[in-house]
Amino acid sequence: METKRKVLSVNIQHEIINALKNAGYDTITADTGREAQLMAESHCPDLILTEYMLPDISCQELLCSLRKWSDMPVIVTSEGGFLDAVDALDNGADDYICSPVEHAELLSRIKVAFRHAGFGCCNPTVAHIGTYSVGNLVIDFDKYRAYLSGNDTELTQNEFKIVALLGKNAGKVLTYEYIMTQLWGPHTNVDNQILRVNITNIRKKLKENSSRPRYIFTETGVGYRMAEK
Repeated sequence: METKRKVLSVNIQHEIINALKNAGYDTITADTGREAQLMAESHCPDLILTEYMLPDISCQELLCSLRKWSDMPVIVTSEGGFLDAVDALDNGADDYICSPVEHAELLSRIKVAFRHAGFGCCNPTVAHIGTYSVGNLVIDFDKYRAYLSGNDTELTQNEFKIVALLGKNAGKVLTYEYIMTQLWGPHTNVDNQILRVNITNIRKKLKENSSRPRYIFTETGVGYRMAEK
């Protein structure tokens, strides 16, 4: 019998928690951000679902504390819209859903997050075997890591997935729509701006000058491509 995946829900409505339980997830709950920090360390959940607005600490603080020691998938929900989404993704969230949350969409996003994290069947267009190197950059598909001059770039899961997808298709221009579909699914409502936020963060970690890129090139109005060897 397959082991149930454990989901930590932080300040989430009971009806959503019940939907998770009905879908077969082992669900544990936290009412505050600080409680979530402790439960994440003690229970090591497979995924965290958190409301953006927390009663004690900011979502940013929660995300930053988690990313110091874990790459577990984190999905953020909020009624705040675009600015909250950018802030959450910028601070290490893997996905963002606008409230009110549709249960079917949430369950679909969770499945995608698990696939990308290595649970179940990986998307063959994102997953790869071995390494790809160009200049001082090495993408290790097996270890889910990217190294610059031998140093771990400490990409978030979403950032690595973008780099891995571009690396697997080095030299090819991948459209914004294609990248977002591969990362967030065919019915994603994520817009180009959120993808650009991720690319900006990646470039900072790769120490790239956006006006003179070495690794990731922007095809204005179309998408991105990874430099060839």
